[in-house]
Amino acid sequence: MYHYSGSAVPSAVGFATSVLDPTPADRHKDAIVFQRCTWCGTAMYHRLLCPVCQGSELRTERSEGTGTVRHSTVVHRNTPAARNVSLIEMAEGFVVRARVMGPPIGIHSGDRVKLSTAKDPVRGEPVFQLLDEPYRAWS
Repeated sequence: MYHYSGSAVPSAVGFATSVLDPTPADRHKDAIVFQRCTWCGTAMYHRLLCPVCQGSELRTERSEGTGTVRHSTVVHRNTPAARNVSLIEMAEGFVVRARVMGPPIGIHSGDRVKLSTAKDPVRGEPVFQLLDEPYRAWS
């Protein structure tokens, strides 16, 4: 077993921590940041390594904030009221777990959404709003 001595404390400053913690200039209320692999160009959200080529050279970019709901479910646990949890495929090509404002059963796959706030104050996940209310005659 190896123990760290007082003078050999591991440094938390490095390339991997800067991937998940954006700089203060990037902390805008209406922005969501993601990583793009410099080797293969894959876009991803909150990763340390590229899921395709396992590369560690990731550059941080800002998203436009528009996407499409790929899956949505209603959750009744740990909350006084029902809420939805959705997987949003962003225009840049990465998928993010988020909440969409509106009635929980009114969110469907294929709905277009736009980023409302980068973080929910309670859960810390992004919050989206519907761009246009689709016509559903029989729902």
